[in-house]
Amino acid sequence: MRRVNALLGNLDQDSLIRLLRELAAIRRELIEAEQVSREVWEKVHPSQRRSARNLIHYLALRRTDLRPLQLKLSAFGLSSLGRSEAHVLATVDAVLRVLHALVEQPWPADWTNGPVTIEEGRAELKARTLALLGAKSSSRWVRIMATMPTEAATSPQLIRQLLESGMNCMRVNCAHDSAAVWQAMVRHLRNAERKTGMHCKILFDLGGPKLRTGPLAPGENVLKLRPTRDDHGRVLEPARVWLTPEEQPEPPPHPTAVVIPLPRSWLRSLRTDDCVTFEDARGSKRDLTVRSKKGDSHWADCEKTAYVVAGTQFRIQRENKSRGRRESDIACPTALPEREEPILLRVGDRLLLTRKQTPGRPAILNNRGGVEQPARISCTAPEVFQYLKVGERVWLDDGKIGGIIRAVSNEQIDIEITQARPKGGKLRADKGINFPDSTLKLPSLSRDDLRHLPTVARHADVVGYSFVQTPQDVHELQRQLERTGGEGLGIILKIETRAAFEHLPELLLAAMRSPLVGVMIARGDLAVECGYERMAELQEEILWVCEAAHVPVIWATQVLESLSHAGLPTRAEVTDAAMGVRAECVMLNKGPEMIAAVRSLDNILRRMQAHQNKKQSMLRSLGIARNFAPNRSRTVSQETSLPGPSSRSVSNRTTSQRIEAHYPNRFINSAAAVTLAFRKIAEGSYQKRKL
Repeated sequence: MRRVNALLGNLDQDSLIRLLRELAAIRRELIEAEQVSREVWEKVHPSQRRSARNLIHYLALRRTDLRPLQLKLSAFGLSSLGRSEAHVLATVDAVLRVLHALVEQPWPADWTNGPVTIEEGRAELKARTLALLGAKSSSRWVRIMATMPTEAATSPQLIRQLLESGMNCMRVNCAHDSAAVWQAMVRHLRNAERKTGMHCKILFDLGGPKLRTGPLAPGENVLKLRPTRDDHGRVLEPARVWLTPEEQPEPPPHPTAVVIPLPRSWLRSLRTDDCVTFEDARGSKRDLTVRSKKGDSHWADCEKTAYVVAGTQFRIQRENKSRGRRESDIACPTALPEREEPILLRVGDRLLLTRKQTPGRPAILNNRGGVEQPARISCTAPEVFQYLKVGERVWLDDGKIGGIIRAVSNEQIDIEITQARPKGGKLRADKGINFPDSTLKLPSLSRDDLRHLPTVARHADVVGYSFVQTPQDVHELQRQLERTGGEGLGIILKIETRAAFEHLPELLLAAMRSPLVGVMIARGDLAVECGYERMAELQEEILWVCEAAHVPVIWATQVLESLSHAGLPTRAEVTDAAMGVRAECVMLNKGPEMIAAVRSLDNILRRMQAHQNKKQSMLRSLGIARNFAPNRSRTVSQETSLPGPSSRSVSNRTTSQRIEAHYPNRFINSAAAVTLAFRKIAEGSYQKRKL
């Protein structure tokens, strides 16, 4: 009995009663919130009503600071409610049942069960994920979504390789390319599905209103060929040059290549390992070495820095056994690709954001270097000017450049730059503009979106909704989908603005009028709007609220970005990808190495799912634990044997068997219930009691 009393030392009856009353009061608040919100959750799709009620319970639970209560619950070995999202009332009731048993009070007859049990809550989220994002891979439950590059329309092999590498959902970005390109991507995917026997969902991601910088005036057409060097100036990697027909240029396979258009007839005379000589714009003699041919274009390397302009003369030189080294015909680029001249902005500079869609330009300086006219660039959605106020913040180019609005007129916005890199930030065309402090009343469906919806309805399984901010925005998309025959499509709400985050519960309840709903955490824009310091906190809150609604979440923005673009990830990117295991899907952007990125992400997620399931850490066996043996002469059983109630036997049955006989299975996982069971066993009262 002494050992049993030691186990029960902290089991204060008065404290348990106070704890029961405190948790019972919380339960009443959950029920009241559900009743008050009945008109809201009754409007959702019938298949979503239990989930909507659970969401209401979760929001009611999280209105107050539960940390003191959690500490009290943990002190008695009870669940601290920290993993209750998918089954809120069921979790609260499970703890309350144990508390009632501990203080020997009957369960209130008027307390009915919640909308979902613990098992049903988990099953609901899995079923919704299956319906929205497709079947999981054989040994990986988190789906992988891959964004299609333009070349996927002409490369069936690329799509098949992505599918075989682990892609579960194909994302088509409707902000780029055309309906014909998207349809070709869909056709290649369906063919790949038939050939492989695999299946893949298709997301068409609507572009939404484009709040971006306008075009820039072209600068001088000079191409710079620059090899990569080490600290000692030695060439690590030559400059990559793409020689392509000027009559019909072909896109380079690698985005970092310098493109030089030359006559097709001259290019056809090139051979692998040919040496092409030229004098660059400074008069320096330079060589190109032809490495390979693809179509009518050629890859070439340049070992020294060079500057190419229109009119630069290129000559082919070959070794000839009889004549020695000789030159062939000359070719000159007549028109080089236009090169925009970025606007360099430093802290303290002014920038005019204009309504008139004229090409932007840097500041105009006088003879003494003073600013005569500030830099200017247009805005693709000048209708937002009417909602802007002096003193509000502006972020440009994914938050790389920041400023404060100093003046507002109908024609332009005067911005003072307050944040940029020490040497200044370069602002280019088609870069995002964010107004985090402003309430922008823009329609979430642009004219282009409305024009694309019939194509989306025919080919998509899921539609992505950009720039959604209010429940009215959601209802408008639902009406437009019904008009175009796409009412059966799943809807993905992209949470990318502060307003969307702050109204997330209302957005979810509005979207849940449709049978299939998901959320994408667009972390790039969201971080710009809300601040990078808060991003980790916000993405956690979105995961929790969506789990409470049994809504699948897509973890997006710059996942394994360095790997996808350059073939090697950063340590931070690998950690970020591993954190994505808590979502139902992880999205990858397009890039030259995206197949390798899909394979690596597949590997990371398979490993992490053994350790993490949503918020719950999974305790699989660890190799480092199995290998740890400080004293090899002792057996594991000797190392781990502990005295206690289980070593005392008053019958042939084990203690655990007698606990199971005394209490229902649902209480065995609670340390408090086990402690109580020890007490009853020690006292010799083994008869079952109804709790």
